[in-house]
Amino acid sequence: MDLRLLGYVVAIAEEGSISGAARRLRLTQPTLSRQLGELERRLGAELFTRAGRGLVPTPAGEVLIRRAVQMLADAEAALNDVRLAAEGKTGRLTVGFAGSGINGVLGAALGRLRVEFPDIELTLVELFDDAEMSAGILDGSLDVAVQRLPVRDARLATRVCARESLTIFLPAGHPFARTREPAPVSVLGEIPLVLWPRESAPHAHDEITSLCHHAGIVPRVGARGRSVQTILALVAAGFGAAVMADSYRVLHREGVTPRRLAGTATTLHLVWLAGNTNPLLRRFMIALDTVKARHRDDGPRTTDA
Repeated sequence: MDLRLLGYVVAIAEEGSISGAARRLRLTQPTLSRQLGELERRLGAELFTRAGRGLVPTPAGEVLIRRAVQMLADAEAALNDVRLAAEGKTGRLTVGFAGSGINGVLGAALGRLRVEFPDIELTLVELFDDAEMSAGILDGSLDVAVQRLPVRDARLATRVCARESLTIFLPAGHPFARTREPAPVSVLGEIPLVLWPRESAPHAHDEITSLCHHAGIVPRVGARGRSVQTILALVAAGFGAAVMADSYRVLHREGVTPRRLAGTATTLHLVWLAGNTNPLLRRFMIALDTVKARHRDDGPRTTDA
């Protein structure tokens, strides 16, 4: 049934007359009378009866009006939902991220998005494997990923999300932890390292071993850990030092002292499916850019502690 006709019936019931409803609807009275008559003939039921100078619904009319009011409200709600979705103010966004990503601008951007658009359903997926994250974008299980090394694939669009230095996390009592100055890369050859197993975090593992290789260092492995918490606990226990992104210092693990590694950097990339038209993706990127701009405006931060 045409929703427009249901609107006519509701207007007549609320105004109590065809003339009042016609003025409200900006129709001529004959036009509205004709529309009502055609609807009654179609339904095989009289919808209104005269009461004094006005019209009141018949029992059949009352049934239709109750349903019409609900149907019109549902239709308006549906249209509003569509508008909000088209404007990127509602819907679902699934974000994959590497562990270090959430500690920097990503966490702040997600928080900003959640506050500004509380009706957006944000699903966060922490993954350690770069290839798995890129695969998630390609198969549609992820809308966007923040990762170190995207897979080379023409279907993927990428841009730099953030750059930060690498930092060596040292046992607090170690001699190298006594100064706040950035440490030379050569320090990696003078202390055992707590590393990620390559099978659980291949890029993070290879980034560290490559750093050692280019510095002519053969790393000594003191221990291995599969999570940041485990790695920092092993560092605090004196098993060695860990090399991770500088943003991990925000965890403030007791017994661990961070020192930046001079002349090093690691990059986080934003990855999404080329041609993705989800307006929430654009909202997410705007939130990221806003947070990054604010950080630049705040000036350089002291990152050694």
